[in-house]
Amino acid sequence: MAFVKKFYTSDTHFLHERLLGMQPRPFETIEEHDDTIIDRWNAVVGDADHVYHLGDFAFGLAKHAERVREIFDRLNGRKYLIIGNHDVNKRGDLHPALADLDWAARPEHGLRTKDGGRDLWLSHYAARTWPSSGYGAIHFYGHSHGKLSGVGRSRDVGVDMPDVDFTPRTFAELTKGMVE
Repeated sequence: MAFVKKFYTSDTHFLHERLLGMQPRPFETIEEHDDTIIDRWNAVVGDADHVYHLGDFAFGLAKHAERVREIFDRLNGRKYLIIGNHDVNKRGDLHPALADLDWAARPEHGLRTKDGGRDLWLSHYAARTWPSSGYGAIHFYGHSHGKLSGVGRSRDVGVDMPDVDFTPRTFAELTKGMVE
């Protein structure tokens, strides 16, 4: 039996063509962007591994629901979604194009879990305090696209971070050198 690894990522923004210029991201086309993220994801994530996606999985969900499903199905691993601002419809409910995907668990707005023997709080948004933060818990977030520095035991795990480089990363990789 293979060892199951856990990975974390955020803000893939599949199909979000305008983001290429807004962020900016170093890709000529949205197809190159999406294929690069898929290739880098699958280069590190095995079929049995767990990937926690901290929101903003894709864009244009109503218009591109089938394409979103195709992308999802191409990605290795058991996928968990922490809901981001682009993952909901106008009413604030999880968009049907994402709700219909085969997530490993029901998507949540936040998740308390463990990794590396440590408590871990996962959310799309950065927090100044989080569950068990006073007891050494780590906080991973997205949303800020590398523009909001982590503090202490919190950090942005989004694909725009230089040390993430559009690739899901492990707890050990993301916490290396983290200030205690």
